[in-house]
Amino acid sequence: MTMRANYLNLLLVLLAGFLPLSMQAAEPEKKVILYTPYTKIAVPPGESVNYNIDVINNGDKVKNADITIKGMPRGWKYEIKAGTWTVNQLSVLPKEKKNFSLKVDIPLKVNKGTYRFSVMAEGLGELPLSITVSKQGTYQTDFTTNQPNMQGNSKSTFTFNATLKNQTADQQLYALMAQAPRGWNVVFKANYKQATSAQVEPNATQNITTDINPPANVEAGTYKIPVRAATSTTSADMELEVVITGTYQMELTTPRGLLSTEITAGDTKRIDLVIKNTGSAELKDIQLSANKPVDWEVTFEPTKIDRLKAGETANAVAVVKASKKALPGDYVTKISAKTPEVNSTADFRIAVRTPMIWGWMGVLVILIALGCVYFLFRKYGRR
Repeated sequence: MTMRANYLNLLLVLLAGFLPLSMQAAEPEKKVILYTPYTKIAVPPGESVNYNIDVINNGDKVKNADITIKGMPRGWKYEIKAGTWTVNQLSVLPKEKKNFSLKVDIPLKVNKGTYRFSVMAEGLGELPLSITVSKQGTYQTDFTTNQPNMQGNSKSTFTFNATLKNQTADQQLYALMAQAPRGWNVVFKANYKQATSAQVEPNATQNITTDINPPANVEAGTYKIPVRAATSTTSADMELEVVITGTYQMELTTPRGLLSTEITAGDTKRIDLVIKNTGSAELKDIQLSANKPVDWEVTFEPTKIDRLKAGETANAVAVVKASKKALPGDYVTKISAKTPEVNSTADFRIAVRTPMIWGWMGVLVILIALGCVYFLFRKYGRR
């Protein structure tokens, strides 16, 4: 029994001596390392992730590394390259490293979450990687602009720059359309050319310019214009907003457009006036005034107009009283309608006539003169 026990002890000692040698012999096989600095990346759907990966050989022998991908999510695409070459094996000298790139394309239609996979050097090493999809993926179209709101007057051209993104797997030909108010003009441009449609490749974008022109008589205010890009399978909407500040224009005239009249010296004449708001903004506090000849009087009924909306007209009366000393002839009276923003002036030519009494007095003088001649002729003509 004692000898058997000694043999067993000797056997255990020998095994204990060989075991470390076996482990040391296998150890060099694990001295190949796969390394990249960014092992967990967050991206939105439809993006691509590019990894730069080093194969490091810390051993004493040349290592041939067969590069494969393990656990890549279904529907995801990838590409392994070294320089411009697609590779699946690298040979690395002792104490050196080789680099290759891995491009992973995340599909558009993907659920939000974290996806894990590994880069394998068959029998040599493994590099675990993970990609976090930051939001729920869509399989649709995006039509967006960084500036959906613009402001200007009715004579302005409003130009919006938008991006049309095709987030589908197929090429799409989008019809471009707008629902503008009546009288508005909307023009689309793709690649700086006027167009009614735009063709966009899968997961690509197209710049779309939208020019909007309001009608000349548009009222001041805020106008929303829905814009759409659509195909038979997908569509996207965008709402543009135009703020019209309005233009201030006014016209002063008469109902028949005549700017001349007649008056007798010392008499009064009523002239009907028409004030038109020909702009696109409301006019407020319209004051009426006149630049008249000396000793003449001009008053207005009413003296001012409180409000006048775009496109509307208002009536007023100018009461003109000529001077009693006015001589026959033409006189000019300037009548003005003014607001803080705009004014309009009309020149009225007023012809002054002699009063009828002076005409009768002239006739009387002539008759008296004729009577005197007749009297003298009767008295002295027979001698």
